[in-house]
Amino acid sequence: MLLLDYQNVLIESLLKDRFSPDSTPSSIDQVVSDFDNVTFHISTPNSKTQILISIAVKCYPELVKYGADAVLQREYGPYIVSPEQGYDFSVQVDLENLPAEQEEKDDLIRRISLLKRNAMAAPFEQAFDEYSSLAEQASHYTSETAPQGVREGGEVRAIHYRDEEAIYVKASHDRVTVIFSTVFSDETDRIYGKVFLQEFVDARRRAIQNAPQVLFRNDPPLELQGIPGLQSGKDKIGYITFVLFPRHLTPQRRYEVISHIQTFRDYFHYHIKASKAYIHSRMRKRTADFLQILRRARPEAEEKERKTASGRTFRVQA
Repeated sequence: MLLLDYQNVLIESLLKDRFSPDSTPSSIDQVVSDFDNVTFHISTPNSKTQILISIAVKCYPELVKYGADAVLQREYGPYIVSPEQGYDFSVQVDLENLPAEQEEKDDLIRRISLLKRNAMAAPFEQAFDEYSSLAEQASHYTSETAPQGVREGGEVRAIHYRDEEAIYVKASHDRVTVIFSTVFSDETDRIYGKVFLQEFVDARRRAIQNAPQVLFRNDPPLELQGIPGLQSGKDKIGYITFVLFPRHLTPQRRYEVISHIQTFRDYFHYHIKASKAYIHSRMRKRTADFLQILRRARPEAEEKERKTASGRTFRVQA
């Protein structure tokens, strides 16, 4: 199955072209759409050598609440400028003041193209840090003597990144739970979705024992009790739960885990649509084959004997 890129490919290719020594500076004014209703604006408002990249994210205030400012400052410190009007965050690159080494240029391109990923990573990083703190506290107690705060875990971080969908992240002393609420707008999508999700559940049972546990239900999980605005009892709403265990939360694996899990919703719906397109193409191919068989099976028209009014056979002279 296809794994979606974490970075914005258009931004990556544009910056590679502009960072090239052979490139001639020119004006840019492009609006780029990304997954999850994220919008980028790439422009040169002041000078052809100064490229401004801005991002608008629906849930940006929630991301700031969960530490996005610190993450973005860490990743883009000297390149951060005041946000462009209508956007949430902006960075600016001066083509006349680029890093000298090609490796540093490539790293800068990579980081800017990962702007959406890094902004969305903030609540996950915060939850992973909280897990480490809770695990440290829990190590001093038994399961019976641990304080209530350690047993129940941390707060639920809600990220309402789409109109009817959200991501919920909750840290505990022995795991981090990530819950996606997703909308199936079409009856066919619901059927495909259940098949895909059952495969996620069964895959861990069969062979991939180190994979996160995956659960699916139509009602909100227990971890979301008391969270306002949850929808339940509707076929079009589904809740997909990933349980990340300590082996997934090591410092060496955190970056990839955050990148992978962020793209799950887009990955999931992309493959539903790809499967529908594939089956439709197979149906059209099968229909074309049946029509060809019918055309080949059509009997040849027999020439009827024509007679005159007097009963004589009528033949056309050659």
